[in-house]
Amino acid sequence: MEKLSYEDVRDILVGCTILSTGGGGDLQKGLKLVEEDFKNNLEYKLISLDEIDESSVFVCPYFCGAIGPQKEDDSFAKYKKIEEIETVLAVQALERYLGMEIGGVVSVEYGGMNTAVAMSTAARLRKFIVDADGAGRAVPDLQFSTFYITGMPIYPLAVANKIGDVAIFEKVADDFRAENLVRALAVVSGGMIGMADHPCKGKDLKKSVIPNALSYAREVGKAQRTALEKGKNPINEIIAAGDGFHLFDGTVKKDTEWKIEGGFTYGTIEIEGVEEYRGCSMRIWFKNENIMCWLDDEVLVTVPDLICVVETETGYPVTNPYCRKGMKVSVLGFKAPEIWRTEKGLSVLNPRYFGFEVDYVPIEERVRGILI
Repeated sequence: MEKLSYEDVRDILVGCTILSTGGGGDLQKGLKLVEEDFKNNLEYKLISLDEIDESSVFVCPYFCGAIGPQKEDDSFAKYKKIEEIETVLAVQALERYLGMEIGGVVSVEYGGMNTAVAMSTAARLRKFIVDADGAGRAVPDLQFSTFYITGMPIYPLAVANKIGDVAIFEKVADDFRAENLVRALAVVSGGMIGMADHPCKGKDLKKSVIPNALSYAREVGKAQRTALEKGKNPINEIIAAGDGFHLFDGTVKKDTEWKIEGGFTYGTIEIEGVEEYRGCSMRIWFKNENIMCWLDDEVLVTVPDLICVVETETGYPVTNPYCRKGMKVSVLGFKAPEIWRTEKGLSVLNPRYFGFEVDYVPIEERVRGILI
């Protein structure tokens, strides 16, 4: 078990946001949440999968909803908001339903807010944070998780919103049905809802998540921070730490065009190349997270591999839909965790699911064929 410092958590969250493919929530809000916890002397206790009690039950707390700015419906806005974060209520509801204490929490996806929420929920409830993740990136739909690939049920699951509504779904038909149900609740809850799901024993958790995922993200976030401290190129340091690919440098052509539909944020980022990429352009399409990118008119990278946008000068992550006209950005790519490249992984997370008539080709092959 490792007791994390604020700097440790900061590095983890920055790394998770870099690797979150533009989604996973607002990093600044996540850092603010963590700062409050440290001011209140709460402990962030990280344990590896090897250390967990195999008989204890672990859950995934996170937020589900659209990622762009939203105006609350009057029917929701009229109610008084609760002070506690919704995911704490959701975990407590699951404990009541299961009749047992939860041993620890697991991040269900990378993200400046969603990873922060998982870690903060653990700290507030005095539970362990498992060094693992249920996606190894951020993902738009609930079924895009390693739990789904390994056959671990999402239910029973609990939801809670900002006015204190709490509900338990004892059973759902499958993860796709859970996505529809929870997304609908998010729409009528100001666009976002807190969740706790995938309750499972430690012995099953070990087979269902990506191990050492937070440690990997911490190395990426640390690389960004120390590069600035030492006057090094942050892009090069991030790529080295995460074993990634430098896909593009450019200037954002115009403010990102986006819309919220059905509880998701859809949009396109357009970037004009600079320096060695001058004369070229890159286009990125996202559904909450970056799904596809094209170099000029040729597909370059697709899900499940990671398409990540950062500020060129600082390496600081840029989340969707906040790419603004004139921003100087770099687009980085990373291999998806191997579980997403399996037949079962690709059966659910692939370009065709999002309506693109394109087959998945691993990023290392596409990059070799286009950039080199």
